[in-house]
Amino acid sequence: MNVLLWALQVILALIFLGAGLAKITLPEEKLRERMALVPPARAKLLGTAEVLGALGLILPAVTGIAPVLTPLAAVGLAIVLLGAVVLHARAKETQMAVVTAVLLLAALVVAWGRFGPYAF
Repeated sequence: MNVLLWALQVILALIFLGAGLAKITLPEEKLRERMALVPPARAKLLGTAEVLGALGLILPAVTGIAPVLTPLAAVGLAIVLLGAVVLHARAKETQMAVVTAVLLLAALVVAWGRFGPYAF
């Protein structure tokens, strides 16, 4: 189970690092095209949260410094993902809502495992 949790952590971290960096670095015009439902300033804020969450999934566990931050990062990303599921569902973007829900489930599994029986 520990290997599965690490795999989920790495996959989620890569996804959120890429998505977050894109939101942070893209110009506002491109953000408006890609994320029509979210104002650019909010998208930049979400991107920052995603990058910090991605780092939080890996760095505390690897360094051994405040490893409790790893499940807290998973919870934070789950909250962001819950909002994304609602947003995609309201926009009738069913495929994106399902993908986001799967990522939400993965983040919750990491939070459960790292807070519970497989804590660092």
